[in-house]
Amino acid sequence: MRTWGTLTAVCLGTFMLLLDVTIVVVALPDMAGALHASLTDLQWVVDGYALALAALLLGAGAAADILGRRRVHVAGVVLFAVASLLCGLASGPGTLVAARALQGVGAAAMFATTLPLLGSVYQGARRSAALGVWGAVSGGAAAVGPVLGGLLTEGPGWRWIFFVNLPVSVVEVWLTLRVVPESRGPRGMRVDWAGTAAFACFAGGVTYAVVRAGEDGWTASASLTAFACAALALVVFVLVERRADHPLLDLALLRKPAFVGVMAGAFAFNGVAFGVTPYLSIWMQTLLGMSPVRGGLTLLPMTVAAMIVAVLVGRLLHGVPARLTIGGGLLLIGSGNICQAVLDAGSGWTALVPGFVLVGAGTGFVSPTVAGAALAAVPGERAGMAGGAVNTVRQLGYALGVAVFGTVLTSRMTGALPHGAAHDLAGGGARTLRGNVSEPALRAAFASGLNGTLVAAGLAGIAAGALVLVLVRTPRPAPTAAEAAPREPAAVTPRR
Repeated sequence: MRTWGTLTAVCLGTFMLLLDVTIVVVALPDMAGALHASLTDLQWVVDGYALALAALLLGAGAAADILGRRRVHVAGVVLFAVASLLCGLASGPGTLVAARALQGVGAAAMFATTLPLLGSVYQGARRSAALGVWGAVSGGAAAVGPVLGGLLTEGPGWRWIFFVNLPVSVVEVWLTLRVVPESRGPRGMRVDWAGTAAFACFAGGVTYAVVRAGEDGWTASASLTAFACAALALVVFVLVERRADHPLLDLALLRKPAFVGVMAGAFAFNGVAFGVTPYLSIWMQTLLGMSPVRGGLTLLPMTVAAMIVAVLVGRLLHGVPARLTIGGGLLLIGSGNICQAVLDAGSGWTALVPGFVLVGAGTGFVSPTVAGAALAAVPGERAGMAGGAVNTVRQLGYALGVAVFGTVLTSRMTGALPHGAAHDLAGGGARTLRGNVSEPALRAAFASGLNGTLVAAGLAGIAAGALVLVLVRTPRPAPTAAEAAPREPAAVTPRR
């Protein structure tokens, strides 16, 4: 217990918080029916959690360095459990979205302290082994989420995808308090609360603007106002970070092309790899009539491919430049999305399998290497900041991906369905539409919307992959002393 207790506690919390990113995907149609939720409501059920996690991750890490990492971690678990209970008891979409955002706050406190807690306990080879186990658990959470969500939704009901967190949280708190030692960061640190608030306003504002654009149009006053507020918050964030003694993000790092490339790749990765998945799940359950369990199982080709490739990358491609694994992985993900854009009114889920495999293979290349590439692109004293930044942009990319691709989906469906019907159908309201619109028309409209969404995701992935290949360059190793030393001219033997 003394050797692996900390790793067990940290991995249990990480598994739980990352599971809640994907576990809701297959439950969205049942949530829509039970709570009379629209597409916008479902988008916020997914994005409320991811946005709070992304917006507060860096600030929570800085607070933990001052207040104590174990203390902040336990507080995050308690808040996460309370929010999970509120999610399960929600009587309407508004209360569910608010509780999901509260879950994200707790998850930020948990996630921000995982790596520092491991780093304070394990050193050398044991640290490498611990990080390897932690990475495998993180990847496993994404793979298990849809299947477990389907089992719980089809069994006791969708509310149990939140209730199941309660006993796990109790075990997590008990184990953390018993075996994890307290640790803190260097003395004299301060929390950049102004930067945290500005970044949260920017992330929330731009996501809200994209969602409103899907409802009202890109040029509507509400959409433009939200975009303007997000831009203002971004400007404030930059000004605050330039003057802060202990900034959330050292803006000087943005002068390094390799760091910018890795951040762009990480941002695009979660969005293009997973941002369309909620709408594929709604299509399979609402129009193809699949059960939640079967809907979760259809994603196995992608998750299995990701796990197999990730293992092979770790064993066979050690030392390969990150620009190739990240850039090439994003190209595979983009190509996989485009391969899925072949749907019509008569298509079944098997049409997605080749694209799923490509997306999974690309995920297996990117996921294990992107954090290490971020650390390698910055000086050693900025490693903690770079690790927090890459996790932040990944979650923000997922939240924006869900918002953007939902907007693309409904815009493509709007011309083929009555006014407002696109949001109802994408929100799981096919039963109410079938009396007014024929089944072939519903299937054709959703297939057309998905095709446009998948093409947009594919092009974004390919563009991000190309950007990574251009910006992320591996520095040439410095010459050794023998290589750098001037060579003596070869002796010339005189001829006789």
